[in-house]
Amino acid sequence: VCSRAMASKTPVGFIGLGNMGNPMAKNLVKHGYPVIAYDVFPEACKEFQDLGAQVTDSPADVAEKADRIITMLPSSPNAIEVYTGANGILKKVKKGSLLIDSSTIDPAVSKELAKAVEKMGAVFMDAPVSGGVGAARAGNLTFMVGGVEQEFDAAKELLTCMGSNVVYCGEVGTGQAAKICNNMLLAISMIGTAEAMNLGIRLGLDPKLLAKILNMSSGRCWSSDTYNPVPGVMEGVPSANNYQGGFGTTLMAKDLGLAQISATNTKTPVPLGSQAHQIYRMMCAKGYALKDFSAVFQFLREEETL
Repeated sequence: VCSRAMASKTPVGFIGLGNMGNPMAKNLVKHGYPVIAYDVFPEACKEFQDLGAQVTDSPADVAEKADRIITMLPSSPNAIEVYTGANGILKKVKKGSLLIDSSTIDPAVSKELAKAVEKMGAVFMDAPVSGGVGAARAGNLTFMVGGVEQEFDAAKELLTCMGSNVVYCGEVGTGQAAKICNNMLLAISMIGTAEAMNLGIRLGLDPKLLAKILNMSSGRCWSSDTYNPVPGVMEGVPSANNYQGGFGTTLMAKDLGLAQISATNTKTPVPLGSQAHQIYRMMCAKGYALKDFSAVFQFLREEETL
């Protein structure tokens, strides 16, 4: 149970009930918080109605009914629309409201949203997550939080219901910065793991044996020991289920695009990040968009000319 779960059970708004938002909102319900929900797809809300949540017709309606709101949206344009659109949160936000955005978006967009929210007398924090759908279900996400430090404890009360690690990163936008750096490294290490496994298999090594050796050697990484991309090596990961579920290739391509924008803006060389971005964009074009990002192993085996 959350350390602060009993402190306040006033309603919490939750906007965006997709693959990640759905289990996150369920964990709030489990911890006794009345949830006021909205999703652009009404069918996503039905399950929450059955759980006793109140479902609204727009983000503005959520803001009218709750002064603590969490958003979990696919991209920067979605976040801008939900906060500043014709029926957005800012149309009816109450002064003093705490707005926590767990989407992964451009840090510059987070900063712009924070300014718009501040003008309305409310507080905005960016709190993107790491851990994927499995961790969202288990309540083991890592939250990287950017915003006014004095508001961190108020945000943490809610975030600890959904995650086991809640880390304060600094001013607004630093949570997003930490997230896109993490995902750039994850993409690079997944491609590296897939290449190494593919080469080893073609050299006659048993994939389970090779994975065991890598994981007791200096090449070990999360992609090799927790989320191996080769079918049959591990159970309970997307590669064991035809790359269904998990973290979609299209989302990884999006996050790598955010890393590229940030690298350009800061004049930072990211040659491997750029290559990873190209590979995941090619995968999207070749029919892998909805498969888990570890399907890069399958893609590399098919792309002899890459």
